[in-house]
Amino acid sequence: MKVWIKYLLGIVLGIVSAFILPLNNAVVMDVLSFLSELVMKFGKYIVVPLVFSTTIISINKLRTSKMTLKTFSWTFIVIILSSVILALIGLFSVLIVKLPRIPITVDSVAPVSGINIKGLILSLFPNSAFEAVAEGSFLLVSILFGVLIGWESASEQTAFRPIFTFFESASKLFYNIASFFTEILSVCMVALACNWFITFRTIISTGIYTPMILMFLCDFIIVIGVIYPLIIRYVCHDPNPYRVLYASLAPMLLGFISGDANLVLPLSIRHGKESLGIRRRCSGITYPFFSIFARGGTSLVVIISFILIWRSYSSLNIPFSDIIWILLISFGYSFILGGIPAGGSFVLLTIICSSYGKGFETSFLLLQPASLIICSFATVFDIATAMFGSYIVAVKTKNIEHHKIQHFI
Repeated sequence: MKVWIKYLLGIVLGIVSAFILPLNNAVVMDVLSFLSELVMKFGKYIVVPLVFSTTIISINKLRTSKMTLKTFSWTFIVIILSSVILALIGLFSVLIVKLPRIPITVDSVAPVSGINIKGLILSLFPNSAFEAVAEGSFLLVSILFGVLIGWESASEQTAFRPIFTFFESASKLFYNIASFFTEILSVCMVALACNWFITFRTIISTGIYTPMILMFLCDFIIVIGVIYPLIIRYVCHDPNPYRVLYASLAPMLLGFISGDANLVLPLSIRHGKESLGIRRRCSGITYPFFSIFARGGTSLVVIISFILIWRSYSSLNIPFSDIIWILLISFGYSFILGGIPAGGSFVLLTIICSSYGKGFETSFLLLQPASLIICSFATVFDIATAMFGSYIVAVKTKNIEHHKIQHFI
């Protein structure tokens, strides 16, 4: 059975369970919440060891083959361009289609979350390099340590051959463990999907947020069904670009329900290797870096969300200068959300509301009840970008062995 079918079945069973379980029972809800949290922790258990060891091997092989600069160049070109495209799509869609206003309610002021940029920079260099492999959320910390080891181990291949051999074996070991975890996660999706659907049902019950959700959905269909396949078709000269979409189904399903970019990373890497045929020297770099920096989907949903809030508070047209400000700050801040793998979109929305001022400091409370679906769509956009983007980089750097679609996992 294909992996994406297993995840889809898990989601369907979870949704059915939400209708069957006695949700008014406090014990049932506590158990369901516990299981969901347990699944999230279980799924991320192997992420850092996998990313750390694979980064070492990737950098070593890229330096040896003199492909480091080309691979990193293509990776960040695609990250930046995809972020620009998604931010513009979000802006144009919400300006062209005027969503219904959300009724203003009086809520208590919630503490505004922020991003400690100085703290993120300092966290890249902990007191001991070995602390880097203990960082579970901001993957760039462990990646940087892996890059240093991989780069230096390629400088004298004979002297450091034992180091390379050790981490190559570790990378393969952790990959096999991660593959096992991704299979188990398809079963655990029942608990995650059940917990997710309970909250989602509450969001759509009032109908207030339905137009916003439909806009997210339409933009998503346009992006993965038209824009990204066209880019693959003309940039990679691939006659069947939808094969990348097919390989992305399972990661996108997991990303939408979990809302956690780090949780999806092992599944994305597995599909990149076993379905798309992306070599480890490339996937070990592209997938983690896309997961950290390619948050254009977050920009898209935040732009739509903030302009919807603005129009809910005012019947006037938004000044052009403010539109440009919203676009630039959403785009700029999206690159520093790597330390927030889950919930980063709503954090960014609170920052924009606070920074904008003019009485909008706590206006994000209008969309707080819909934060789950906002984060879900932001994550699924970003996962799709990672899958399509990694494929582009692999093709342009010739680090791919194409597989027939019937052999996709």
